[in-house]
Amino acid sequence: MAGLVTTMGAGAMTNSIGEIRDVDFLFVIGSNTTEAHPIIAMEMKRAVRRGAKLVVADPRSIWLTEIADHHLQLRPGTDVWLLNAMAHVIINEGLINEKFIETNTEGFEAFRDKVANYTPEEAEKITGVLSHDIRKTAIEYAKTKKAGIYYTLGITEHSHGTDNVYALSNLVLMTGHLGYPSTGMNPLRGQNNVQGANDAGATPMYLPGYQRVDDPEVHKKYEESWGTDFPSKPGLNLNEMIKKVGESVYGLFVMGEDIVLSEPNVCQLEEGMNNLDFLILQDIFLNGTSRFADVIFPGASFAEKEGVFTNSERRVQLVRKAIDPPGECRADWEILLAFANACGAEWSYSSPKEIFREMVKDAPKFAGLSHDRLEKEGGLHWPCTDENHPGTKYLHEGRIMRGKGKLMPVDYRPSVESENSEYPLILSTGRTLYHYNAATQTRRSNGLNLKQPDAFLQIHPKDAGKRNIQDGDLVKVFSRRGEVICRALLTREVRKGCAWMPFHFMEARANVLTVDEGDSVTGTAEYKVCAIEVSKN
Repeated sequence: MAGLVTTMGAGAMTNSIGEIRDVDFLFVIGSNTTEAHPIIAMEMKRAVRRGAKLVVADPRSIWLTEIADHHLQLRPGTDVWLLNAMAHVIINEGLINEKFIETNTEGFEAFRDKVANYTPEEAEKITGVLSHDIRKTAIEYAKTKKAGIYYTLGITEHSHGTDNVYALSNLVLMTGHLGYPSTGMNPLRGQNNVQGANDAGATPMYLPGYQRVDDPEVHKKYEESWGTDFPSKPGLNLNEMIKKVGESVYGLFVMGEDIVLSEPNVCQLEEGMNNLDFLILQDIFLNGTSRFADVIFPGASFAEKEGVFTNSERRVQLVRKAIDPPGECRADWEILLAFANACGAEWSYSSPKEIFREMVKDAPKFAGLSHDRLEKEGGLHWPCTDENHPGTKYLHEGRIMRGKGKLMPVDYRPSVESENSEYPLILSTGRTLYHYNAATQTRRSNGLNLKQPDAFLQIHPKDAGKRNIQDGDLVKVFSRRGEVICRALLTREVRKGCAWMPFHFMEARANVLTVDEGDSVTGTAEYKVCAIEVSKN
């Protein structure tokens, strides 16, 4: 979000999901789409069956690489080198869109000078991707009119994640693949309604509609609208907040998250949580964080409440209550309303409809949205600026939302950790098809547990052979921060010298191992590069 707001003015997919089937060149990077976003992956498969070219850039072999024209199996954390080298090729081959750059962008000269030394030959040494494949991918992307980029946490969960997004955005802006169907820059959101949470201002730097909290005019507008004073400086991001737990943060309110499973370097986090004065947990099930909670507010599930969800393509949709919540469970808004009033807030909201009306009235991108309209017309894509606006299936048509797209010169910065003699393997973590996020819900399903009952570590057979590890052996995986025990899965899907592990399992928490250093802009932790060693248990 932060990278795209900076370069284009909107932190979301530029194009809609249905357009993917008509894309002629798909560049999928840092996304195991078939497992993390299977519905979107179906559209990608349709495009390939129709004849579209597909290039996958990922350290692992994934299902999409089986149908891809090229698999750029880069070393983890070297994305900027790969992307800058592609930009270098596009410039040297004379494939930039000069008219688009002149009319719609700024900063091209500084960007051009920056990538001048990022040759494909040098990129091969750093990334491990053949220079020929880099050249071929860059030329095909630049020459294909309907070319789309698709990425997710494999790009952003790095200490230089925002730089990765800038480098991808540069490719879009220099080629003009923006502002018309089946093109663009498309981050695939990691959880349902995470787009909606950001839209609503659930970040430390933005008010609803991506309006900066430190913009004096915006700040004044909201103080008058809400009738209250509030800070004019951004608060702590998640990574900063988590690091201060038990030190300068002594009260914590956790909603819908199992932080002792999903946050990096969780052993250190748990030490801080033991020093908290008070922890509130709000969720639909008990989870690992529950044991630290002083009080638990039982929430209602999606099927037990009314409201609005916004999906990855910016489509705002109504969620309708199907059943009553059990026991003392309440909808999240009802819990927050009661809690705020117990603290003296004197809020008087009576429904999600009323809350949504307040959210959109001062946010120009959402001003045309309402529960009544969504009820009549179905889902609508923002921007939707007035009640007669039809919604926007793809962004930046005719004009980039920030005025002019900003080309951002970025240099490669190594990841926080690299392999050495003590920790000679690089671990990445991620999701699988059968479990979702912290698995608070999915591990309660017998069918899903039968499909994937326990944690595992993917390791290359040659790396396993050096350690006398057989397929299915229990192994100890350890980093500078801790160790876990899980089952070894020998596979050539991972590069030699690399390993991969899902983070869904409380009994083998991958995030005991991971690095908690965050991106300098967003604070997003480096889940994708962590130095480890493995031994037979």
